[in-house]
Amino acid sequence: MTAVGIRKLGYVGLDVTDVDAWTDLLGRTLGVGVTHAKSGTDEIALAELDEFKYRLALYPSTEDRPRELGWIVDSPWELDRLTQKLTDAGFAVTDGSAEEKELRGATQLRWFTDPVGYRVELAVGEAKVRLGPDRPAGGPGVTGLGHFVLASPKLGELRELYESVLEFQLTDYRAPGLYFFRCNRSHHSIALANAETAAIHHLEFEHGSLDDVGRAYDRAKAHDVPISISLGRHMNDKAISFYVRNPSGFHLEIGCGGIEVGDDWVPHDFGRSDEWGHHHADANPFASPKS
Repeated sequence: MTAVGIRKLGYVGLDVTDVDAWTDLLGRTLGVGVTHAKSGTDEIALAELDEFKYRLALYPSTEDRPRELGWIVDSPWELDRLTQKLTDAGFAVTDGSAEEKELRGATQLRWFTDPVGYRVELAVGEAKVRLGPDRPAGGPGVTGLGHFVLASPKLGELRELYESVLEFQLTDYRAPGLYFFRCNRSHHSIALANAETAAIHHLEFEHGSLDDVGRAYDRAKAHDVPISISLGRHMNDKAISFYVRNPSGFHLEIGCGGIEVGDDWVPHDFGRSDEWGHHHADANPFASPKS
């Protein structure tokens, strides 16, 4: 069945060396405002993607790297069940602090370290703090956090974690080493790729319409934001998107129109990566002869 204990990608936290550059990109290109909160002595920027407290947190740091990857779990019972599965699989699961729960807007929070060293959080509860964020005139703009692609030399161990332990379902794949997984009806919430170095390849912001994506593209061009992958439509999830290089160096995908899939979906190799477009400014690490 499509439904699993994990309901969706809830939030991502990043250590960043230039919070101001991120805030500028979010505001001028995407119309996304930020609020600020304290974490110890640090002031964190929280991106307002939807009506919930935040989906992206930016922590000032001396290096750019993922800080936490947060998944929303359906219930306390499911959190306990997944905790036991993680423990049985050899992962040490730790309770989040009261300060961390308050910042996330969660009623319960646990975390563990994945095979490449990233902190993965499981949270119960989300805090709504607004009816909806302000956006530039013309449409809803950004509507939420979609998915991320994690590249790593430990692809097999990550697949074991997400498929066997966390119970994500394989949607499709592309040889020789790119796999897409879902935890709800969206085509994918995470993709795992083979690479020599662990990193987030891209993070996707969902938009309300093609016009919203087009307006974001115009603003990116107007503000000289580096467009790292041109406008195009993916072969597998049918989303239309373009990518910009964010201040931390990886891609930020601006997309809309991804398909939903049901329990009758059959995983398959979808062959070439795109229906059209998506030309890379730099070498594509996932290119194949079929692309």
